[in-house]
This record gives sequence, C-alpha cells and structure tokens, in this order.
Amino acid sequence: MVSWRLARTRSIALAAALGVAAITSAHAQESGALRLPKIFGDGMVVQRGAPVTVWGWAAPGATVRASIAGRSASATADAGGRWEVALPALSAGGPYELAVRQGTNRITLRDVLVGDVWVASGQSNMEFHVDQATHAQAEIASAGDTRLREFTVPESWSDQPQDDVVGGTWESANPHTVGHFSAVAYFFARELRRSVGVPIGIIHTSWGGSNVETWMSRQAHGLTSAQWAAIQQRERDRDEAQRQTLLTRIGSLPEVDPGMVEGRAVWAAPGLDDSGWAPISVPGLWEGQGYEGLDGVAWYRTAFNLTEDEARRGVTTGLGMIDDNDITWINGVEVGRTEGYTRPRTYAVPASALRAGRNVLAVRVEDGTGGGGIYGAPETVFIESGGARRPFEGPWKFRVGRVRMGEDGQRINKIPTVLYNRMIHPLLQLPIRGVIWYQGESNANNDQQAAAYRTAFAGLITSWRREWTGAPGGFPFIWAQLPNFGAADSVPPATAGWAILRESQQAALTLPATGQAVTIDVGEAGDIHPRNKHDVGRRMALVARRLVYGQPVESSGPTYRRHTVDGNRVTIEFDHARGGLVNRGGGQVGGFAIAGADRRWVWATARVEGNRVVVWSDAVRNPVAVRYAWNNGPVGLTLYNRGGLPAAPFRTDRW
Repeated sequence: MVSWRLARTRSIALAAALGVAAITSAHAQESGALRLPKIFGDGMVVQRGAPVTVWGWAAPGATVRASIAGRSASATADAGGRWEVALPALSAGGPYELAVRQGTNRITLRDVLVGDVWVASGQSNMEFHVDQATHAQAEIASAGDTRLREFTVPESWSDQPQDDVVGGTWESANPHTVGHFSAVAYFFARELRRSVGVPIGIIHTSWGGSNVETWMSRQAHGLTSAQWAAIQQRERDRDEAQRQTLLTRIGSLPEVDPGMVEGRAVWAAPGLDDSGWAPISVPGLWEGQGYEGLDGVAWYRTAFNLTEDEARRGVTTGLGMIDDNDITWINGVEVGRTEGYTRPRTYAVPASALRAGRNVLAVRVEDGTGGGGIYGAPETVFIESGGARRPFEGPWKFRVGRVRMGEDGQRINKIPTVLYNRMIHPLLQLPIRGVIWYQGESNANNDQQAAAYRTAFAGLITSWRREWTGAPGGFPFIWAQLPNFGAADSVPPATAGWAILRESQQAALTLPATGQAVTIDVGEAGDIHPRNKHDVGRRMALVARRLVYGQPVESSGPTYRRHTVDGNRVTIEFDHARGGLVNRGGGQVGGFAIAGADRRWVWATARVEGNRVVVWSDAVRNPVAVRYAWNNGPVGLTLYNRGGLPAAPFRTDRW
C-alpha cells in the first residue's frame, strides 16, 4: 500500500533488491563539492535552545564556515570530506539566513526559523494526509500558518546505514501544501502553535504497513553480520519463490501493460473478449487469491444490467477501496479515477455512458507495493439507481497487465533495519524536541506478535534515544494507542491481537518522558484508516503540552487504579477522574466484561458512581476479574472524564 505520489518518488529512490551494494552516498558522487544534507533547505526549522548543528561534505582538508543570526563557527573537512559545526543555541524566532562557505563556494538557506522540531513517524495512519481526513476541504482552505512547516522524507530503504535522505523539501502550511501533510502531525503541530506560540517544524518520516522492527538499527536488534546476511538471503529466496509462483499462475511477467496502448484503454472496450480472463472475488485483495507478490497493474471487468429508466437517469457505482490507484470505465467511457488506497471509490455515472440492458465496467488498478486490488466491506461494492443499491451481478474477471518485481522488493517495510537505515539514520545529528509515533497495526496480526511488541517498542524508544546524537540525553516520545477496529463481538473474546498490542504500547509508559494518547473511540469498525485524525493530533498535543511544556492541562482520560469485589459486584476506581466520571451516552456504559474463576467472560452491566464504576452480571455470581474495551473493536464506549478524554482500555487479569 502506497500513495501514487510516494510510489513515483520511490521508483527513483530505491535500490534493485536486498543484497545489492549499499546505495552510494551523493557526496561520494560529488567529491569535493560543498554540500549539505537534504534536510537542510530554505524554510527549514531548527531547534531552539540547542546548538545549531550543521554538517555536510566538502573537499578533504577544506575549511568550512557556517553562520546564522550573527553567530558563526568553522570546521575542517576530514579525509572523507565530512565536516560539522555547532553554532550557539538560539531562542525562538526568525526568519534568518543560514550561510555556509568554503572558499568561493557558498550555500545560503533563506527563511530559516528557530522553534521546536518534532519527528513524526510510523505507518499509514501517520502517513494519512490532511486531504483524506474529515472536513478536509475546510481544513485545507483555512490553512495559512507560515510558522508551521513540514519536511516529508520520501519512502526509501537501504541495507546499510546512509548519511542522507533521498529527497524532500520544507513547506509551510497553506492551502496549496497542507493537503499532503501528515494529518496527525499537522493537527498536533497546529495545537502546539496555538498553545506554545513558537515555530513548529515537523519531520515526517513514515511508511504505510511498516513493522516496528524495520525502524530499529542492527545494533538495537543485536544482529551479527552472519544473522543479517541470513535475513537478506531469506528475502532473496522469498522473492524468487514469489516470482516462480506468479510465472506459473500468469505464464509470463509482462513489463508493459497491453491493456493501455498509447493512452487508449484497450481492455476497457465493452466488446472485448474476456472469456480467457481469470475469475476473482470482489472485494478482496489479489494477494489472498493466488497472486502473492504481485505489484504493478491488473485489470478487473464485470457486467451489469440496467432498465431503460435507470440508464436514462444515470447511476452511481461503489467500488469499495482500491489499493493503490484506479481508473474506471463503463462501456469504454472513463467515469472516474482516484489516487491513494485510503479513499473510497464512489463514481457518478452519467446517462451518456450507459445503455439499457448489458453494461460493462472495467477497472485498471495500479499497485505500488504490499496489498493490491479492490477491497473493503461487501456492501461498499454496488450499483445505485434511484436511491436503491444492489450488488454487481458478476462474475468478476481479472487479468494482469504489468508486473513489477525487484524494484523495491516485497515486504521491504517489514524487514529489520532497512527503513531505519535510510529514513532515520540520516537525521540522527539533528537536534529535535521530541517524537510522535503512530504504528502498531502491522504488528498485531496475532497474539504472539502483539505480545512481542512490548519488548520491540520499548527497544525502539530506548535505541533512538541512545543513537540520536543531536539530542543527547534523550527526548520525549509520544504515541497514539491503536483505536478500535473490527466487527463488534457478540461475546467477550478471551484474547484479541489489537487489545494485546494496546497493552504492549501502554507498557512503554514505564520509560521516562513518555506519553500515550488514547484513541479507542475514534476508529472505524470497517476501515483500518479512520478519517478522524483531528482528535488523534489534538490528544497527542495535550500530552506534549503537559509532558514537554509543563502546561497544567489534563492530558489523559480515566485510567484504572484499583478494584474491589463485594458479592457479585465489582467497584472500579480511576485516576484522571477529577470531578467525577462522565457517561456520554447517558444510558448503559458499554465495553465492560467480567469473569469468575472459570475464566468465562460475559458482558457486564456498568453504572457510573462519581469517580467509580460499578460492574456486575447476574451470570457471574463470584467475579474475580474485569476488563474494559479489551477487544479489537469495542463498541458503546461512553466513559470519559470531564476533560472530554476517553477511558483507557484495561484488564485486571493476566490470563
């Protein structure tokens, strides 16, 4: 899964496959030329109150001088041409010019601000853009803060640590740019701008679908050279096995899409003979239907019938979600196209494209990496006429147009260290204020993986703090706990991967200078990419305001303190419940389950009493354990504090 914009960047940035030589640093290609890392550019934000660290490359032995705001320092490039200076710390302000000179060579960066720099990292819910969030049009139109800026690190990887990112520019928030900002990071930064007042710079470095392990260094994993070589060989073997499977299934691996010839959609023609195309189920990603490892282009075709009245009035088609990008035709007429795997596909089809009787729909899907195809809930794939929806009559046909393997590798964002090497390591010398993190979905595929996240996540935080030389002594680390996701449970589950993952995240609060934003109430049952990123960013900002800036704000919802059992009733006390708990629904408080010594869980009745909740069920005479929101997609969560923040999931057992 990858957005169209990032896919195009990636095709330039990535090496051919694991095991190739490390990506050559640009400074080696420009030997002797004065150069700064790409994170340095016009409009950048540098960290206030910390030495302004500037580094780069020049001719070996050359003297390099850097200056900003009347302060300057010099250094001599070493034998490899590398140099580094540390200018005196500055207070928030600007804009300034940052000048770097070596002999007659000069680089001048303009419109440089001094403020707080935050790194935003994780997977697709951090990558999720403002233009995909709720109220996107209004948010984009109202953006206009020249002191809120973002630098997006392009998705890229390497098997060895690199000294520079592959690209990126600093952009200030305005209606022309903010649409492709990270939504969580933007709403977080906007809240800090309002409450702290200093310039805020976001360095956004995330990759959809990535595992936590890929964001950690080899040293953090404790991998020996032999172990790392074995991992690389395993991935090469896996890629080759996928290649052979696709060859057997498809017969060839075309590099040019024959369905699109000089801009003409040949395979969208209504009269095309598609009898030789393969059947496929829709919705459903193609990887789960025999096309594991397929990236590139594939086509879908189906037919549906309309009455004369329906054809005359026009219809609406729903194609669920598509990973990544699509162009859709009906009877050879293009009716819509969309980029990005997090956007629903709903296209209004004019009468001019329709006919009474049989109509042919064709969809060309382009996938960058990871899952591909038409996916989502079955009810999101439909024909709508006169307000009534019905499924496509089918069947669906499928044909591969172009195969792209080896360009960026399969599973690349799940391999240990490779994203760290290219998207984190080049930033380590940069002074920062802290990190915000939204990741975990890709580590919650089963109970064992979710439980292992406890160690991995703590290891990531600890290792980043140790390795980030630009922030000696560490930095605050704030994350979004995973929201609700998935269908409601008719009975309380004994175990649940996402619940365990949330528990693993919460365990990291034992580390110093950490904070968690609970988002258990803002998810969507059928969409792993909920559109409400406003509350996520705002709640992370509340944590930062308290933890980092010392502001007297409530940054946490109610959290479990202790419980007592009296007969068949359990009374639970909470922290962060000053002034009493709030039941937003006014009726039954959902999400509570209790069990006796037999470990059989039942949903419980719950009632708010001040800053306590009393829980019981007639089915459990002697309860010994209680849980709250401890399943993948809990519903009916109406328990909040008077600060408007939701109660955190918890369990009292360790079964």
